Amino acid sequence: MADSGNEVLTDGFHLVIDALKLNDINTIYNVPGIPITDLGRFMQAEGMRVLSFRHEQHAGYAAAIAGFLTKKPGICMTVSAPGFLNGLTALAHATTNCFPMILMSGSSEREIVDLQQGDYEEMDQLAIAKPLCKAAYRILHAEDIGIGIARAIRAAVSGRPGGVYLDVPAKLLGQTMNAEAGANSLVKVIDAAPRQIPAPEAVKRAIDVLKGAKRPLIILGKGAAYAQADDAIRAIVEKSGIPYLPMSMAKGLLPDTHPQSAGPARSLVLKESDTVMMIGARLNWLLSHGKGKSWGDQPKKFVHIDIEPKEMDSNVEIAAPVVGDIGSCVEALLDAMGDDWKAPPKDWTDAVYAKKDANIERMAPRLQNNNVPMDYHGALGALRTIIAERPDSILVNEGANTLDFARSIIDMHKPRKRLDVGTWGVMGIGMGQAIAAAVETGHPVLAVEGDSAFGFSGMEIETICRYNLPVCVVVFNNGGIYRGTDVNPTGGADVAPTVFVKDARYDKMMEAFGGLGFNATSPDELKRAVNEAMDSGKPALVNAVINPEAGTESGRIGNLNPQSVVAKK
Repeated sequence: MADSGNEVLTDGFHLVIDALKLNDINTIYNVPGIPITDLGRFMQAEGMRVLSFRHEQHAGYAAAIAGFLTKKPGICMTVSAPGFLNGLTALAHATTNCFPMILMSGSSEREIVDLQQGDYEEMDQLAIAKPLCKAAYRILHAEDIGIGIARAIRAAVSGRPGGVYLDVPAKLLGQTMNAEAGANSLVKVIDAAPRQIPAPEAVKRAIDVLKGAKRPLIILGKGAAYAQADDAIRAIVEKSGIPYLPMSMAKGLLPDTHPQSAGPARSLVLKESDTVMMIGARLNWLLSHGKGKSWGDQPKKFVHIDIEPKEMDSNVEIAAPVVGDIGSCVEALLDAMGDDWKAPPKDWTDAVYAKKDANIERMAPRLQNNNVPMDYHGALGALRTIIAERPDSILVNEGANTLDFARSIIDMHKPRKRLDVGTWGVMGIGMGQAIAAAVETGHPVLAVEGDSAFGFSGMEIETICRYNLPVCVVVFNNGGIYRGTDVNPTGGADVAPTVFVKDARYDKMMEAFGGLGFNATSPDELKRAVNEAMDSGKPALVNAVINPEAGTESGRIGNLNPQSVVAKK
């Protein structure tokens, strides 16, 4: 604040800070630069935590996953034009994944942009952002900062959460106004994400469908994890007696070792079930759109719990849509089940659990191998043990084979402890998510990365070291994308498009910034290195040497690659 004669003034910088703090938002993920450098400085001076990244996209991924973990919008702050565009991928990612996030970017002045007069980093950022997020707003006057930030917060977290863009022209930050009037202009958002109670008739319809099921299945999605209705979700699963299948970021809502978990029998339950209740999950590509070979020939009825009515019937007919927030819907279904609820037919549950046990038994020797060089099963088997021994640790996971194998191999034991690429399947979320997970929870983080995936955000290990975060990065290094064995068919000097530098030592990168580096060539070495790293509580990176021949094209979604039918000449 400043004195102007007898009048006490405030400015746009401090109104932005006061508006965020009033709404309990105290952490900012950003890359400094024109015109937001001083805003970051003032934020830190006012007691906010301001974490500066090496690239805006990773700051955005951090903000997005912070929203998932906290149910408050994570804030990514960027410079104008190029910085805004770098953050835009993360904003679209947040919207697609239903993570509450606000991308707040500095911008050029409207009067110059609208006349296209060639301002510094001139761009109509609001127009570009609108198609990629839930809502987009521009604040032009200091007295509107409070209401603008309030609108952004409410838009991000209400209904189906998502990304919001907030345009902050440079001139706005320097505007001044009476300090008392400025304080009175701020808005405390009340009940930003109000409960949405399902209709009684929708609840009754869903119960009737479930009662008629002979082979029911529950699928838990990351929306169920986001809802933080953990007790109610566990209660409905256990009371119903229905086998459940968790999507990757829903793993741990109930421990993967729970008797009703059908994860190891995924193929069987998808094909043979006759009734499927979806809780916070969508019938998108991750579930083959609810149809096709993976779902078998058995006709199915779907009960779908979601806060977004338009999600219903998106791919298949939904017999019982239940629209509302997940906590309210699950509690209503629990009440409607009554005390006389009957468990599913025993022949169904026996078949599911027999298949599950057989698959676990078949996989066990592969997870216990100590091969040199390592394969994915042996390496992930070692990490599986570490997560079991450290259930409060947060697992961040990305890659192709590294992601696909880890989803099914590493059991999770507590909710919201597994973070990954989500709905879009983007590469590059790893270090941003690892940083935010450590910052927002205070828990140690194990980031398991394919070498290709790590390359997208690897420079952020300097950020991890700068803030001395308890993050252990494990890079599964097989020397290439999918495999390190492809060759240039022409015999030319260039390596194949999917091949990296042979025998790279990613651990040396972490050592260069003052962190701990390890090189592991066997599952036993990997386990020792990761335990030592996590015991230290310091930034660490383990270069896990994987057989270059291990891995398959595009992991388990190679079918999405188009195949050429043109004969070679």
